[in-house]
This record gives sequence, structure tokens and C-alpha cells, in this order.
Amino acid sequence: MKSGALFACLLDESEYGDMFLEIIVIASAALLASGLTLFSGFGLGTLLLPVVAIFFPVEVAVGVTALVHLANNLFKLALLGGKADRGVVVSFGLPAILAALLGAVLLGWLSGLPELAGYTLGTRDYAVMPIKLVVGLLILAFVVLELTPILSGVALDRRLLPLGGAVSGFFGGLSGHQGAFRSMFLLKAGLNKEQFVATGVVVAVLVDLTRLLVYGRGALVTGAAVDWSLVGVATVSAFAGAVIGRHLLHKITIRTIQLLVSALLVVVSLGLISGLV
Repeated sequence: MKSGALFACLLDESEYGDMFLEIIVIASAALLASGLTLFSGFGLGTLLLPVVAIFFPVEVAVGVTALVHLANNLFKLALLGGKADRGVVVSFGLPAILAALLGAVLLGWLSGLPELAGYTLGTRDYAVMPIKLVVGLLILAFVVLELTPILSGVALDRRLLPLGGAVSGFFGGLSGHQGAFRSMFLLKAGLNKEQFVATGVVVAVLVDLTRLLVYGRGALVTGAAVDWSLVGVATVSAFAGAVIGRHLLHKITIRTIQLLVSALLVVVSLGLISGLV
């Protein structure tokens, strides 16, 4: 599937039952992923992407996740955007935009590559695809990055903000994994708590808009339909998951959730790498 299909959601061509099942699956994944972000420390995109990728092609999963992620960030932007540090947004955000373009283009290129290897288990054939291999490895890497205490406390010098923007934007464009690197670099930017959160949200929106332009380029050219009902339901479900998670926050052991979510992410990533998913 080429890069244009990244933004074109899956419209069922013959069976309304299949389309309904897709909506239920995506809505449930968004609900759970959004709620778990409050407990696990992982971002919405990190949790939602691998779940959606179980049921849909990776490149489509990245596009759907990006739309939900953008909607969630626009909501945060309306609440906090005015407190962002403009200087940091420029020095960090502009390189992030350029690098996000490269990452998104690379994703489109990977989606068009042939399988690396094939094998048979029982009566089913499986293929190791380059795009699944890359995304699976990235998920594994970010699980380690999020769970390692030493890495989570790393704060890099403010002079490295342009480099941080480029690194964060590139991985944001490639797979949506941008939050961990963004935080590492912004922690030393001299921002107070509100500025830190608001600036991160502004940069995330810039990266989301940039990668969606690339994902949707081919869809606009070919006139491919976008299943906005699927995206809308997933977005509402993500908002609902955050509300539910907030009410359950004091009832759940956070470390247990972190380990459980990490284990599930590792299982899915290995499935993607091996071609089983």
C-alpha cells in the first residue's frame, strides 16, 4: 500500500457487519489506550498504534492513530496553547516539522517494499514486511525508553533543542513515537510546568499536521474516501477513556499497569516483527 493510503481509512465494501466490527475494535482500543496513558506513562499514540495495527495494515494504523492523536492534541491546545514558549516552539518546532516530513515519506517508502522473508506455520503463510519490522522495533525501543528510570530522567542541554526537534519530529513522522524524545530535550529549556506542557502540545500538533499532509497526499490525488465516522468514534472514545481513567486513577496500582502494558506492547511488537500480526 502506498503512502496515499496512509490517510484513507478502511471502508467496508460489501459487509456492514465488518465495518461495524472495525468501528467497535478501534473505539475500544482508543478508549483503553487513552485511559491507560494516565497510569502507564506511555502516550496515546504509543498505546493505540500497536492495537490498531493488529487489525489493519500498519500504514493505515499509523494514519488513523495520527488523526486521533491530532484531535486529542487540538483539544489540549485550546486549553493550554497560550502558555507555550514561542522561542522554544520556533527552535524546536521548525526542525521537528522538517524531520517529520522525512519520517512520513520514509514510512510511505517502507510500505511499498516487498516482503523480506516468508514462512508457513500450519496451514497459514506469513511474511516479514519491512514496514512492520521497523515499526515493531520502534515499539520495542520506546518500551525500553519509557520504562528505564535512568533514561526517563535524562534532560539534555537547551543548546540541543534544534537537534531534539529533528529527532522527535522524525520519529513522529515515521511511527508517531515523538513524546519521549521531546520531553528529554524540553526538560532543560528553562520552562515552568505550564510552559513545558503547553510547548509540548504545540510541537505535537505541528508534527501531527505535517505528517498527516504527507499521509493524505495520495488520498487527495486519487479521491480516496476517508471514513470520518471511524475517526470520530475513536476520538470520542479517547476522550471518554481519559475521563474514565481519571476517576479510576486512585484505585489502581500504577506500576502494575505499567508492567502489564509494557508486556502487551512487547508481544504486539514481536508479532509485527515476525509477520504474525
